[in-house]
Amino acid sequence: MKVQFTETVVRDSQQSLIATRMPFSDFEDILETMDNAGYHSIECWGGATFDSCLRYLDEDPWERLRKIKAICKKTPLQMLLRGQNILGYKHYPDETVRMFVRKSAENGMDIFRIFDALNDFDNIKVAVDETIKCGKHAQGCICYTTSPVHTIEKYAEMGKELEKMGVHSICIKDMAGICGPQEAYDLVKALKASTKLPVYFHTHHTTGLGPMTYLKAIEAGCDGIDTAISPFAGGTSQPATETMKYALEQLGYETDLNDDDLQKIAAHFAPIKKKFLDNGTLNPQVMGIKADILKYQVPGGMLSNMIANLKDLNAMDKFDAACDEIPAVRKDMGYPPLVTPLSQMVGNQAVQNVLFGERYKNISKEIKAYLRGEYGTAPGEVSQELIDKCWKPEELVQGRYADSLEPIFEKTKAELGKTARSDEDVLSYIAFPQVAEKFFASREEKESNTVNYTIEKKED
Repeated sequence: MKVQFTETVVRDSQQSLIATRMPFSDFEDILETMDNAGYHSIECWGGATFDSCLRYLDEDPWERLRKIKAICKKTPLQMLLRGQNILGYKHYPDETVRMFVRKSAENGMDIFRIFDALNDFDNIKVAVDETIKCGKHAQGCICYTTSPVHTIEKYAEMGKELEKMGVHSICIKDMAGICGPQEAYDLVKALKASTKLPVYFHTHHTTGLGPMTYLKAIEAGCDGIDTAISPFAGGTSQPATETMKYALEQLGYETDLNDDDLQKIAAHFAPIKKKFLDNGTLNPQVMGIKADILKYQVPGGMLSNMIANLKDLNAMDKFDAACDEIPAVRKDMGYPPLVTPLSQMVGNQAVQNVLFGERYKNISKEIKAYLRGEYGTAPGEVSQELIDKCWKPEELVQGRYADSLEPIFEKTKAELGKTARSDEDVLSYIAFPQVAEKFFASREEKESNTVNYTIEKKED
């Protein structure tokens, strides 16, 4: 049996360890080697990379994608797409979702890993449909979590639903690294029995379970796994590519990975890791094992966000109480999987409940939108008392929220005028208006300075 590897170093790995601060220049020179290394795919876009390119790196994310594609001509490029959320934190109209998928495909994307934070597949069907229409690979995600309403049988039903939707493969997305070896085995077995689709597994090394979980998933018939080259593996990132290759081949599994190329890739990223350690971007704490997440069952990034918020408020003494409040808030919300954006929403609400000394004395606007039904259908029963506290029955969303949204792409394009040089610019603005606006202004200024410098040189 052959096991396929997706390399995450330029997307989820660096997102998990260094908050997506790796510029294109850090990995440009190694892309050709990565392209020849035998990976099933290179995850290089989506998630927080889009926002980070515009906000922190002064890079056009679309140009980054085009540059990667120009070098990686053999290995499929892969992205993470939040369904109706695209890459933001709210739902967008269907025409905008379709345009985003279309432009991503045109600019070089091959595999679209598409998920919804609630596993409400009404929120991914448009993105899946457009991906298929573009002739690209649509991978439907099941966000893994545990709760009284999340069972192996329920996950198997989700697999059937994804297959019926037309996806080409299924990914089990274990964003917190809490799926144990036996759970992984049972889950993959169930999906293999209920569908005819390839099954891929994504986890994090946060709790230390990652390699064991991958091994049992593969024993159950899992087709591929996500790993990170060793300098950027471990901790809140993924298990190491080289280690998993070594272990699997020793057990008789086949891989397409080339040891010499992997060694070159690791050697390239080792000094880059040191650079981020030296400048403080990479906190050594995120490289360790956080077994307490098995108790709280939350992603490492969510805990980091809570710690940052509490430190800003000089309230770190409330950390344990806030962690204990998370399961209670999650229950009130109908047991949503704790993945972006719901992990941040639930974590922030738990912190507020503790700080105010009264549960739901202050309810965030995001939680209010969730209670109204703007994020979709919750897996379990949402607290009616909480809904009633925020909304009248006639104010609640009926049906699919995106169906109520007016098209915005052409209107936004007209409003931006010459500020947007392309449809891609319009999409950047729709996703992150203020950030894109600053980026456009910076781009103009840089180009103006370049022109002036050129004129001055000619006059000299």
